[in-house]
Amino acid sequence: MPVVGGPLDGAEAFVFDVFGTVIDWHSNIVEALKSAAPGGSTEDWSAFAHEWRNAYFAQARRIADGGEGNSSMDVIHAQTLAALLEAPRFKHLSDSWNQEQRHRLVMSWHQAKGWPDSSAGICALKEHAMAVALSNGNMRFLIELAKNADLAWDAIFSVNLFGTCKPDPKVYQGAIYHLEVPAEKCVMVAAHLWDPRVAAKEGMKTVYIPRATDDLEEDKDNIKSKDEGGEVDLVIHSLEELAGLF
Repeated sequence: MPVVGGPLDGAEAFVFDVFGTVIDWHSNIVEALKSAAPGGSTEDWSAFAHEWRNAYFAQARRIADGGEGNSSMDVIHAQTLAALLEAPRFKHLSDSWNQEQRHRLVMSWHQAKGWPDSSAGICALKEHAMAVALSNGNMRFLIELAKNADLAWDAIFSVNLFGTCKPDPKVYQGAIYHLEVPAEKCVMVAAHLWDPRVAAKEGMKTVYIPRATDDLEEDKDNIKSKDEGGEVDLVIHSLEELAGLF
C-alpha cells in the first residue's frame, strides 16, 4: 500500500542507507578500540573511530568517482586502518596491534547495533511498503548486521553487486532497476545529505534523518524539507515516525 498524500505520495519502496542511518556504528567501534587498547593508553578512541570512518569515506568516494580499488567495506576498513597506524598522529599505536588484532578490529564493525528506533521502525514500515538496504557494506557484512541488529529487510543491496561505491549514481540506478518500481515511487532514507542529493538526481524522493554520529560538519538543525525551503522531501527524527506516515 503506497503512501497517500504528503511529500512522499505514492511511495512504494523505502531504500535505506545503513551505517549511521540505521546502525550506530560509532558506539560499537569505540568499545572495540577500547578493548584492544594497549595498557595505559589515553587515546581519544572516539576521534580515532571518526578518523577511520572518514578515511573509509575518502576511499569509497575515489572508487565512486571511477578510481581503482576494491569496493568491499571489509577490505577498505583493513586498508585504511593500516594507513592510519602509519600516520604521525597514530603511529605510536602501530606496534601494539599485530595482523590478527587488526583483523579482529576490522571484523568488529560487523557487531554494531541498530539505533533504538531502527528494528521496530523497519518492521512497522514493511507492513505497508518495501524496506530495502542499499549500503556500501559488502553482502556478508550486511547480512551479519541484519541478524545482529534484528533488521528485517525485504532485500539487501550491497554496492558490490554494482562494482562501485555510493555515491556513484550507478548504485541508485541499480536499486531502482532491481526493485522494478519507478524512481519517483522510491524513497532514499539517509543520515548523510550526499545520499539524498544523488538519489534526487535519479528521480527518487528523499528523507533525511539526523543522527548524532554522522554529518558532523552539517548544520543539522537547519536541514529542512522542501516545504520549508530545504532540499529534501521530508525530515524525520525516527524510523518509527516514518512508518507512522501510513
